[in-house]
Amino acid sequence: MAKKLPARLTRWWHSPRRRRNILVGLGAVVLFGTAVLAGAWMRVCAGGACPSIAGLDNYDPDQASKLYAADGRLITDYGQQRRTIVPLKQMSPAVVAAFLAVEDRRFYEHHGIDWIRFFGALKSTLLGNKQGFSTITMQLAGNLWPDQIDRRRREGFKGISRKIREARMALEIERNYPKDKILELYLNQIDLGNRAYGVEAAAQRYFGKSVRALNVAEAAMLAGLPQAPSAYNPRKSPRLAVRRRNVVISMMQAWGKLSPESAEAWKAYPLALSSRSDYSGVADYFVEYIRQILQARFGTDLYRAGFRIYTTLDLDIQQAAERALETQLQNIEDGGLGPYPHKSYRYYMDQRDQKNEATPEPNTAGPFSPYLQGMVVTLEAKTGYIRAMVGGRDFEDNKYNRATQGLRQAGSAFKPFVYSAAIRAGIPWSSIWEDSPVSIEIPDQATWEPKNYDSKFEGMMTMRYALRFSRNTVAVRIGLRLGEDAVIAEASSYGISTRIPRVPSIFIGSADVIPLELVGAYTAFANMGVLTTPMGILRVEDREGNIVWQPEVRDTRVLDEEHAWLILDGLRDVVRRGTAAGVFARAGFNIPAAGKTGTTNDGMDVWFVGFTPDLVTGVWMGFDKKAKIKADAQGGRLAAPAWTMMMKDVYERRRIPTGWAIPDGIIQAEIDEGTGSLSTPFCPRTSVVREYYFPGTEPTERCALHSPFRGGN
Repeated sequence: MAKKLPARLTRWWHSPRRRRNILVGLGAVVLFGTAVLAGAWMRVCAGGACPSIAGLDNYDPDQASKLYAADGRLITDYGQQRRTIVPLKQMSPAVVAAFLAVEDRRFYEHHGIDWIRFFGALKSTLLGNKQGFSTITMQLAGNLWPDQIDRRRREGFKGISRKIREARMALEIERNYPKDKILELYLNQIDLGNRAYGVEAAAQRYFGKSVRALNVAEAAMLAGLPQAPSAYNPRKSPRLAVRRRNVVISMMQAWGKLSPESAEAWKAYPLALSSRSDYSGVADYFVEYIRQILQARFGTDLYRAGFRIYTTLDLDIQQAAERALETQLQNIEDGGLGPYPHKSYRYYMDQRDQKNEATPEPNTAGPFSPYLQGMVVTLEAKTGYIRAMVGGRDFEDNKYNRATQGLRQAGSAFKPFVYSAAIRAGIPWSSIWEDSPVSIEIPDQATWEPKNYDSKFEGMMTMRYALRFSRNTVAVRIGLRLGEDAVIAEASSYGISTRIPRVPSIFIGSADVIPLELVGAYTAFANMGVLTTPMGILRVEDREGNIVWQPEVRDTRVLDEEHAWLILDGLRDVVRRGTAAGVFARAGFNIPAAGKTGTTNDGMDVWFVGFTPDLVTGVWMGFDKKAKIKADAQGGRLAAPAWTMMMKDVYERRRIPTGWAIPDGIIQAEIDEGTGSLSTPFCPRTSVVREYYFPGTEPTERCALHSPFRGGN
């Protein structure tokens, strides 16, 4: 039973004069307050302070451009705000119900301002409990025009003026647009955390599905986010997010949208976040490479126009490349290939973690990571499509792309250009050369005396044997016969654009090259003479699916099939019997392949650029600040194992190609490998090999060394 007021208060209130004075005073306060609010209502939009809704009919919010792999899987997006517009009618009904239950149950009843909530909020404020009364339309106004309506201003006069401006805009929006349009704009505009703006982007980000397919629990999770997107982020705070989700489900039940039984069932629904809403973190170097190309073409439209960018990337090949490279680099650092004299990548990462430092600011000024680095590029031979690109070990730690920005000595991986020039000049694989010390006088410099990687010399050998085992002195002798200009021109014809100095050391790979260009050059060997230019973009579409850019495949025949097949066959020898043969044998790799190892004399760069009939892949390893990797650092020992590991992984899911066919114009002959002459019945069978020739370069004389008239055997 309510307590009676004290008699003195009752008498005070029942005094007619006092009661009249109180009522007059309250009326004056109300009138004054109304006048103040009316004045504020008029002044708050004076001088164009309120935005115009004239353009809302054609409102087109910024949408992130989405980057897709070749098979249509989403890789990531470009843009400050992840947003994809979805019509209201296509959204799950559960999403609409959940947001209305939380944000604005009387949305379809009021005209922009919910006066019932307004007076309820006013009462709560007078009692010391703050309560908001913003409708969905008012929130939309703040979201659409954040510069004029700063929703962060909540206190004092600025907070009141913001609220009045927001209310005025809400009323104007409601007078001009239907409710469904307003709700659609709101649901596609709202910030739902994790850079996801709008319900479609958030559904993809958190659940890996479209907003069209969300169930009640998932819809309630999204509807609970606007109150505090960061605090209720289900990836960071799953318990808080589930608690908030269940509050939203209770609100839906209280509103009559769910039965008690259904509400309890959805509250028990497990938090089922997608393991990956996109492939962010995969192919980071490729993503940045493409971004730079697109920004140069489209400018800032890239980040707001909502382009759909279809790339050449094969996610399976990309992930195989990342796994193989990191596995081999760790094997080197762990001493699996002999003593390793440097600190490992994991050491530097542990040091960073022990200092409780966040990931350091990315280094975009140059290649300064202190640990062993690596690079992998895979191209589709026939098209030049970039199927994989690994520009380094840790994009967050160091964004320098060693595939596209690096300049490294190619070492022996450059030699195919020397041998290509020789083959074209009519020098056959069976020609005999001497592997012995070479001294070259260079003006104003010390005498240059190149050595082989093993510091040994093997005497007379065929040009094929010299390529097979990467004998430096023979490559130098061949280059000197051809001349620097001929070799430079040959490399240029294969797409090498970097400056190559006119010095003899270029014959064994002293010139710096861009790794992507070097790998691209080998497409000409895989394609029997047709060079394809590396490309990473298939097409760019606008939001309506219209193609706005579609780069064309660029290919050029750089040599005829016969000469190309001869060079190809020499490179096949490298993996069949040469510097990479042991690695291929141990890996059990029996897919048609060819390639060339590369090792600089100082052991600072190791390479293997290899190819099958359909894929060309280059692997490089070294330090950003040049240093010897380890004792006995060779491309065949360090880089080639990563190549075979990756290719075995790739071809477990890919059709194995058939080998290269011998062109009709190629001439075949049995020769004595020791002399390069046609074999005789008296030549030892161990020295008799089948060799291949461009017409007119085949030997015509029989082997004199094993003639019965010499008495030799």
